[in-house]
Amino acid sequence: MPANLKRSLSLPLVTFYGIGTILGAGIYVLVGKVAGFAGMFTPFAFLLASLLAALSAFSYAELSARFPKSAGEAVYVQEGLGWRKLSIIVGVSIVFAGIISVATLVHGFVGYFQVFVDVPAVVVIISLTLLMGLVVAWGINESVIIASLMTLLEIGGLVLIIWVARENFSLLPERWPEMIPSLEMAAWGGIVAGSFIAFYAFIGCEDIVNVAEEVRNPRRNLPRAIVIALVVTSLFYFFVAVVSILTLAPVELARTDAPLAEIYQHVTGQRPLVITIISLVSVLNGALIQIIMASRVLYGMSRQGWLPPRLGQVNATTRTPLLATWLVTGLVLLFALWLPLVSLAKLTSYVILLVFTLINLSLWQIKIRAPQPEDIRTVPMWVPIIGFFFSGAFVIYQTIMVLIAG
Repeated sequence: MPANLKRSLSLPLVTFYGIGTILGAGIYVLVGKVAGFAGMFTPFAFLLASLLAALSAFSYAELSARFPKSAGEAVYVQEGLGWRKLSIIVGVSIVFAGIISVATLVHGFVGYFQVFVDVPAVVVIISLTLLMGLVVAWGINESVIIASLMTLLEIGGLVLIIWVARENFSLLPERWPEMIPSLEMAAWGGIVAGSFIAFYAFIGCEDIVNVAEEVRNPRRNLPRAIVIALVVTSLFYFFVAVVSILTLAPVELARTDAPLAEIYQHVTGQRPLVITIISLVSVLNGALIQIIMASRVLYGMSRQGWLPPRLGQVNATTRTPLLATWLVTGLVLLFALWLPLVSLAKLTSYVILLVFTLINLSLWQIKIRAPQPEDIRTVPMWVPIIGFFFSGAFVIYQTIMVLIAG
């Protein structure tokens, strides 16, 4: 009898899984890049991105309770729109976005690691990627416990930055007007561009659904974990964005690949060894969880009969899909050695927003057919409708910007 995935993740573990992948995905790496576009409106850009993510997160919460399966997005589109080819495209897109996300985080790891030790980037990229592949192959419980411990450390790192720069909050009453955008289109161009990159920092809450077959009581625990993870990370992002631009000018933040280490050194006058180590752990955590997610999507799509059966095989000892895990690891290496940081983040955000558009549309159609299923907490109909239009609008805007630039 073929082995199945191990259902062992509790609500706290799956919540830390979500918080870890969201925190690791952005604030330690991209706050400076967002500041380069949005300037003093950086906190507003993060707020706009969080609202966009929240709409889709609530849609994911309901869908995860209705259909608690691996390869969640592909299943949701199949259930909502009934188009098998589109479902496969969505599933592959999620895997692709996860792979690009890990490659982005590996770049971020290199930036922080070279603050600490001067090692060629290619050596760091190869060594780190193979190490993460080994951990994910080891087992889901082991992987998520390790990720949860790293999540606690990365939360501590954000608290440390807010604490050491806390005196700058006294400038807030004086400088708050600089952070509130006017209605001029020039300002909003930078805000939207910054929000598009900041949105990448919220990628992760949707990843929770792809470990559905390894979560205890998924119909109850998955929606709760999604909401808790998004609320916690949104609060941290906003406060860190505020303290960042109160501490350093946006142009200074934009110049560095290790923005929080730069803030720590600027405020304390000390080498940022502690925050650098925490930043390394945070980025590593986000990347580790993305590899778990991408391998589980490949597994889930294989089990649905949409990909070759070998990708759905589970090792009887580790209870993990080994072939899917190593395929994802190999592709991460390819992209990490190929594309630069901001290009990777923009590409990931674009793909995820396309998927969010389809996910919201799918829930919209599902709610029309079955508005109130038994024993499931649902969201109002306007949530997927607004989520569909807002996500679609961001996709159209970014497409136009690329065409103009090209």
